[in-house]
Amino acid sequence: MSYDYPAAVLPAGTTAPSFALPATPDQTVALEELRGRPLILAFYPADWSPVCGDQMALYNQILPEFHKAGAQLVGISVDGVWCHAAFAADRKLHFPLLADFEPKGEVARRYGVYREQEGIADRALFVIDAEGVIRWSYVSPLGINPGADGILDALDKLAPALQGVQS
Repeated sequence: MSYDYPAAVLPAGTTAPSFALPATPDQTVALEELRGRPLILAFYPADWSPVCGDQMALYNQILPEFHKAGAQLVGISVDGVWCHAAFAADRKLHFPLLADFEPKGEVARRYGVYREQEGIADRALFVIDAEGVIRWSYVSPLGINPGADGILDALDKLAPALQGVQS
């Protein structure tokens, strides 16, 4: 199957491209399984890099805030499942890390955040609504932790729509 990759990061209002990626050697997570609640996709360059480690640790620390907003969090990089398992255990992460490993960077390409020359994903964030539409996207410079303010602001904007669904 051929796929037309976007030239740049997918903007708000775009339907999130479908994917199914391994979270463990025997468990795959598909975007369709995550529908029904807001979703945060946090693409990052590599397990074990200092900035990535700090970024994922921050998200782990504020995970209760994401959950309070009804959101799920998933990290995605081109590292394999065994690398993710070791990294998640070392950092005591409480959210899944998905391996965009084979074919390398396929999902990052679909979201317009794959760095072909380096063979890694950009440090990119997406907030996707319960229906699968991107409501916010952001690409941070590789060496800078983007923090969580943008994510929390995007989730706040989704809150009225989410309350309508829960009523």
